[in-house]
Amino acid sequence: MSLAPGLYDQPLTRRLAADLAELASELLATSPIDPSRSAELFSRVFQERLIRVLESVRGEKPRERVERQLALINGLLDRIGEAAEGVVEDGDKLDPSGAMLEAILAPTAPPKSPRRPPAPGLPLSESSLLVNGHRDLSVGPEIKKEIQSADRVDLLCSFLKWSGFRLVEEELRALCARREPGAPSPLRVLTTAYMSATERRALDELQAMGAEVKVSYDTERTRLHAKAWQFHRASGFSTALIGSSNLSHAAMLDGVEWNVRVSQVDNPAILEKFAATFEQYWSDQTFAPYDPAQFTQAVKRTRHQQLAPFLKLDVEPRPHQREILAALATERSRGHHRNLVVAATGTGKTIVAALDYARLRETHPRMLFVAHRREILDQSLSTFQVVCKDPSFERLHSGDTPMEYERVFASVQSLGEERLETLRPDHFDVLIVDEFHHAAAGTYERLLEHFRPKVLLGLTATPERADGRSVLHHFDDRVAYELRLWKALDQDLLSPFQYFGVGGAPDLSAERLWSGGRYKTRDLSNIYTADHLFAKRILQETAAKVTDVHRMRALGFCVDIAHAEFMAQQFNAHGIPAEAVSTNTSRADRAGALQRLAAGDLNILFRVDLFNEGVDLPNVDTLLFLRPTESATVFLQQLGRGLRRARDKACCTVLDFIGGAHRKFRFDIRFRALLGGTRKSIQRDIDEGFPRLPSGCSIQLDRMATETVLENIRQAIGHGRSHLVEDLRALGPETSLQRFLHEGGYDLEDVYDTRGSFSSLRRQAGFETHTATKADEVIERAFDRILHLDDFERLDALQDLLARPELRADDTDVYQRLLFVLLRGRAGRFGDMQSTWDRLWTHDWLRTELRQLLDVLADRTRRATVAGTHGPLRVHATYTRFEVLAAFDQRTKTGGVKTIQTGVYAIPEHRTDLFFVTLEKSEQGFTATTMYRDYPLSERRFHWESQSTCHDGTPTGRRYLTLGHGENTGLLFVRQR
Repeated sequence: MSLAPGLYDQPLTRRLAADLAELASELLATSPIDPSRSAELFSRVFQERLIRVLESVRGEKPRERVERQLALINGLLDRIGEAAEGVVEDGDKLDPSGAMLEAILAPTAPPKSPRRPPAPGLPLSESSLLVNGHRDLSVGPEIKKEIQSADRVDLLCSFLKWSGFRLVEEELRALCARREPGAPSPLRVLTTAYMSATERRALDELQAMGAEVKVSYDTERTRLHAKAWQFHRASGFSTALIGSSNLSHAAMLDGVEWNVRVSQVDNPAILEKFAATFEQYWSDQTFAPYDPAQFTQAVKRTRHQQLAPFLKLDVEPRPHQREILAALATERSRGHHRNLVVAATGTGKTIVAALDYARLRETHPRMLFVAHRREILDQSLSTFQVVCKDPSFERLHSGDTPMEYERVFASVQSLGEERLETLRPDHFDVLIVDEFHHAAAGTYERLLEHFRPKVLLGLTATPERADGRSVLHHFDDRVAYELRLWKALDQDLLSPFQYFGVGGAPDLSAERLWSGGRYKTRDLSNIYTADHLFAKRILQETAAKVTDVHRMRALGFCVDIAHAEFMAQQFNAHGIPAEAVSTNTSRADRAGALQRLAAGDLNILFRVDLFNEGVDLPNVDTLLFLRPTESATVFLQQLGRGLRRARDKACCTVLDFIGGAHRKFRFDIRFRALLGGTRKSIQRDIDEGFPRLPSGCSIQLDRMATETVLENIRQAIGHGRSHLVEDLRALGPETSLQRFLHEGGYDLEDVYDTRGSFSSLRRQAGFETHTATKADEVIERAFDRILHLDDFERLDALQDLLARPELRADDTDVYQRLLFVLLRGRAGRFGDMQSTWDRLWTHDWLRTELRQLLDVLADRTRRATVAGTHGPLRVHATYTRFEVLAAFDQRTKTGGVKTIQTGVYAIPEHRTDLFFVTLEKSEQGFTATTMYRDYPLSERRFHWESQSTCHDGTPTGRRYLTLGHGENTGLLFVRQR
């Protein structure tokens, strides 16, 4: 057997294993078969051999060959039935007639006779590629035939043209005419108003014939580029057409179009994924029911490129805006009435503020909205007028003076000392400050010191200013809600990015370059400004990655002004207009530089500690990271400068120049800021080429950058906890857990794992004199099982328990049970509960650390939970399976908590069914055959697939059908992987 080097996805046969044994072991990569894929993999092996066997069967006549093949199949089914009793029944065998069922016709009332619809040109059980080529099947005629034999049709299409609709109009009308009275429409269409390409006449006709049509009315951008049909057949022979063809004459008949015809028989996973994704889109608020007037207005808006300001507003909050509003409500319910919202420019923070005030104004009517620019003030006032349906807001700016000072929009410049003296500190109930990052300036400080509102709301794209002064002290050093970059990208709120990690930057691993947890600025600058070869490399890579360097609008992030000026000189010398700016540059000069960049007179601005925050630069389409950034916050702020959406901006190109780093520098920080997860998961993402990115985004590291980053992460993992001990020792013995995390830039997951806890770090740092026994260390290591707690009710209850002078074991107390199982794990027996509490109360340092940990968990919790209708658990809170069973007091005979391996569990005494769902069922993260069995359809609907033995004829199946409609309740627990 010839074995070519390359990638494989194949179970080992005995022949293959023997051939591989002849190769050197270092040339092979094998792994155990994933149980979630084993059935599919083994059936593929069997199918390949079975086809080979069946093709080898011969007969004197064609019919005799079929009879012999049929007998062979039935014999195999007999053997399989013997091996797996009850799986194969006699009725599963092939009928001796050897006939094919081609259709069952629907009965009709006389004088009509049953009519057989024309079959598609391709057999229903086969998949193929259609290319509109010579002697090939054309897409248009095939769609017509597919529609005629379908029970339902779903169409997903960016553009609908009248010329294309006409080609299938008759078949679509006939499909809608077959609709049973009271039944939903058999035709659903998803399309867009993007670029005004869809023609209203086609939508009107679809709606008139009875189709359900939904449209994305965003005319400036669309996430829907798919063109696909699914033809549902109750017979089980559904098909789909997926490819490049919109509903237009050219695409349907003679255009150079490629479309894959997929059959449910040989590609069921693809059809399942199509159906699941279509349902998710159909439930997405991005698509609204077709309204002719709204569509006409959207098209008119595009053609005339103008729109009344109020029509731009989305008064109904988008999903991310609803999350912000919920977070604010949660914070206030916890007594936090001074809240900061952090979200990128362009994500609708002002709409959130207006919606927030709309629900507050009945009890908090007097409001002051402050901004530093007139444009922001005017736009915000219009937003509030529309959202609140109230034109009576007043303006304090440029000669405008309020009459009543009830609901005022004011520029910060108009709120000088004289004006403030006329207003009592408690005059306004609500104070909203837009672009709050300016609040560290003197005028804002005076404003904030003067007023004492009942509610303070700050809006900003960044909580840190370029001068290093933070605004968080106005909010008890906490952020109420931060819209993660990932979520904003995933919801198409920001421009996607293409990130290129370029290796070969200067080596910065020397100890002399590092001090106080960061690189020394002057030493870094000396290295960069002396390296003309590296500057040339930057120029070369920029030219290679950017479409046209003479049309780009770029920012380059530098170490200091010397470095920025050096880079500007290098680019200018190569004919690329560039300037350098910093906080030392005058405001007028900075504004001029920005105007020249926006106009295209400059191609790049090299900056130092500037444009991280608060500057709206939507046209920036290229970012150059020319120095290592120690702070994840600063890295995200800098990246955010290029992610503002702008017309004709497809994406932001990011070049990150990577070289050898100091042992304490953490490359994982920037990737964790982007992707989330742990160091090990980032290592896996790098190895796999970053497979799970938001639509339109990509991350590519060249070979040198990959090696540098992976080595840095491996060293950090290999060093264990030594770097944590060093940082703790530097902060001193009075350092709390909260302060250590904040000052060191660590997450709880960095401190807590199976190797120890914060107390063990304090012992290693020499701050603790006590000796921990093995029993103490068992409890310490169990603290990492608590990190998922995100329910205020539970966190408060545990704090109350731990605050008692002593605790008597009570296994009927659900909170005691839940804490016990977290600390003792599977080995715990409720009879040992008192001894566990005794150890916590006699070893005060354990209890102190646990209380500090609960404080940190409460501080990072932003999600409100809801009491469930059955049982002690709260909706939207996070639990392990072990905790769920402990909460319902499901015990073993020996007094421990039950363990279950199945995904369903019934608790008759509570009339409750528990459903445990893992979305990514394969250890490899994604397989086509398992991904689309359980999935969310919308915020309120979830698709769940029952066990194969459960159907509506079984007692369990009948109980499932009544869940939520009677006394029985179902609780759904979902995890990603």
